[in-house]
Amino acid sequence: MPAFSRELGIDLGTLNTVVAEGKQILLEEPTVVAIVVNEQKMVEWGHVARDMLGRVPENIEVTRPMLHGVIADYEITENLLKSLIKKVTGPMFLFRPRIMITVPYGITSVESRAVHEAGLGAGSRDVYLIQQPLAAALGIDLPINTPSGNMIICLGGGTTQAAVLAMNGIVTAETTHTAGLKLDEAIIAYIRRKYGLVIGQPTAEQLKIRIGAAVPQDEQQTMEIQGQDQVSGLPRPASLTTDEIMDSLQEPLEDIVATTRRVLEKTPPELISDIIDRGVALCGGSAQLKGIDKYLTKALGIPAYLVDNPTTCTAEGAARGLAMREVLRRNLPPV
Repeated sequence: MPAFSRELGIDLGTLNTVVAEGKQILLEEPTVVAIVVNEQKMVEWGHVARDMLGRVPENIEVTRPMLHGVIADYEITENLLKSLIKKVTGPMFLFRPRIMITVPYGITSVESRAVHEAGLGAGSRDVYLIQQPLAAALGIDLPINTPSGNMIICLGGGTTQAAVLAMNGIVTAETTHTAGLKLDEAIIAYIRRKYGLVIGQPTAEQLKIRIGAAVPQDEQQTMEIQGQDQVSGLPRPASLTTDEIMDSLQEPLEDIVATTRRVLEKTPPELISDIIDRGVALCGGSAQLKGIDKYLTKALGIPAYLVDNPTTCTAEGAARGLAMREVLRRNLPPV
């Protein structure tokens, strides 16, 4: 095989895409593209496209080609992957890279094949797939190569995945679509209901990041926003507090707890005792919500902790999985 071929781990998420090589993060960009509607041609992607959300003329559409962690628009996803690989390897790479792409636990064979073919169409020499919980566990150095139980919850933008792992594989797991975007939708619905204001997803996301919390905080923060009055259609300000955002998030957070409990109920008792000793690892962008570790610890009765690299561990694990693919081979999704 060519000695100079690049080996890349790609976490292709609903909200963000991360590319890693070895232990190095090469790229972190929003999974957002801007296309010319009539030509269906991609003109911008990543941070530039995200900044265009809600601010473009009729002939330009800003969209997310991934929905709940799977491909919603095949052609655009292939073009996005091509742009990502080109940015990382340079326009004139001699040898096509070998890549490992993360996919949610439980996706269908058709959805897996679409990701595999998009990777090949983007110019890769070989494409392998790995489930996100397994990749994340590798990325945070969980000892999953032993018979002891390890639990991880991947709180992403489009999916939340709770998984128990042992012997380099997933013992039991479950995926729910209640994740970062659902948290944003809950904030949007709360503000519409209480203040009669319509806000967009980017504003809701900023509220969640800047003043949001899963449990009551010692320090109450406030943030002023501008929304559109749903009666008059005119702009109107409102001031939101941490407690209000916390209240708005309770229903989706309860759904995440319910998903995790179902996974624990299906877990063999021998592994449960290991998980109680080691705790539950939290990763993904939504794991950075203030106090979510305390919320889950109280709800599950098992210590939960935020990992050191929550937004990049899945891509790092995919890069590591590429080097260990013979060991992991039986536990990787077929394509």
